[in-house]
Amino acid sequence: MTITITEIHTLDLLKQFVNFPYQLYENCPYWVPSIRSNVLNTLYWKKNPAFAYCKAKYWLAYKDGKIAGRIAGILNPRFEERFQRRYARFGWFDFIDDPEVSAALLRTAEDWARSEKQEAIHGPLGFTNLDPEAMLVEGFNETATLAASYHYPYYKEHLEHAGYSKDTDYVEFEIKVPEGKVEKISKLAEIVAKRNNLHFLNAKNKKELLRFAPQIFEVMEEAYLHYGVTPLTREQVDAYIDQYLGIIPPKFVPVVLDEQERMVAFGIAMPSLSKAMQQNKGKLFPFGFIPVLHALRKNDKADLYLIAIRPTYQGMGVNSMLMANMLDVFHEMGIRSVESNPELEDNHKVQSQWKHFEARQHKRRRIFIKKFTA
Repeated sequence: MTITITEIHTLDLLKQFVNFPYQLYENCPYWVPSIRSNVLNTLYWKKNPAFAYCKAKYWLAYKDGKIAGRIAGILNPRFEERFQRRYARFGWFDFIDDPEVSAALLRTAEDWARSEKQEAIHGPLGFTNLDPEAMLVEGFNETATLAASYHYPYYKEHLEHAGYSKDTDYVEFEIKVPEGKVEKISKLAEIVAKRNNLHFLNAKNKKELLRFAPQIFEVMEEAYLHYGVTPLTREQVDAYIDQYLGIIPPKFVPVVLDEQERMVAFGIAMPSLSKAMQQNKGKLFPFGFIPVLHALRKNDKADLYLIAIRPTYQGMGVNSMLMANMLDVFHEMGIRSVESNPELEDNHKVQSQWKHFEARQHKRRRIFIKKFTA
């Protein structure tokens, strides 16, 4: 049983790197494939604007001539600037249940990180916090979302065996949508809006929403200063707008504005695309867009992607405006349950929002780290 590692330098090999998990998880009922073209654009050095300042290398592992695993190594200098730590990242890490394969991939990424004079390597992480990050360590019998990857249970065991330990955890919740209004939230939302002269954008179409898209990332950068979050360039912002906001119905993106029409807060939710992506296997064309369109129009599940509030407005109840608005949309659409997607385990402010609802913490994800000895 011979294991070889090949570094990727061509687009053809990169496509094989992208396609590997679609083979590995082909028969897994809980895995949700990503849109393949989006993954390729994220990883392709000629497409992703992150390469203007990031370094990355990709490797495939072969066992007896067949692809058996993959891993990416990433250097984001903006992480070092913000957090004063020389940490490399590993990401897009998938492999068969063979410790020799996972160890060979990790060792390759570690050797590269050391050669770049890094103090440690942590992950799974992408180029930015908007890329896939963290490894599933609890909730293996729960269907994944488009925003958060599924991983086999053996992944965790392989990492721990290779000397990796917990750096931080994220938790996820399934939240039941109540049948009627939550009066406490609705009344608070009205009071907060009146007291602070706030109002909703009420975008009638995607064009109106996209005018405010750059401000979404501005608010997000101010609000999110936690684990691993780094500033984005304007080119990255434009790329994420093209990749994500174009498909989301505007009513699922409540935007709170002040008297000067400056964005104060926003939320991003979306009808769940988990079943649709399982049906189309991550390909939108020629006919894969059909289940996606159906899921956007008729669905009883939704995913909550982001809520962000400018720091100057935090603690003032603005989140109640976003929640009240989203609940109205969920009721209109017939949404019965919502996936929170990953939240840092110590982000008690966010988790306290679910006290008004029937909620269960059903998944946990982990960022692993391995520090190098001198």
